[in-house]
Amino acid sequence: MSETKLVKGIVYGALIGGALTMLDRTTRNGVAKKSRYLGRQIQYYSKNRQELITTIEEQLTKWKSFYDQFASDATYISQKVNEVKEITPQVKTLLSDTKEVFTQSKEEYKSIVIPESDENIVKQ
Repeated sequence: MSETKLVKGIVYGALIGGALTMLDRTTRNGVAKKSRYLGRQIQYYSKNRQELITTIEEQLTKWKSFYDQFASDATYISQKVNEVKEITPQVKTLLSDTKEVFTQSKEEYKSIVIPESDENIVKQ
């Protein structure tokens, strides 16, 4: 019973909302213009059915191509995300190891860059 009230409420709301929007002149003109255009299209395609079929087939082909390309791109992106997930721990380990090596050999690098005789001068 509540489903019936819900459906009725939705239908009545749509009808009332549609009627209220027709109070605006711009909306009325737009609806009238679109209705005339659709009427002309219906008349044209009722006389040229083969062209309608061709147009629909072209649109279906276009949307199928779009869907196929989108699915392919989504698969590719998903694969790349999985690759990044796999590589991230390896990169993190590599960076950690590199930092460790640099930290441990800091003194060795200093002795290479600043000879001991210059080091005494710098300390004074």
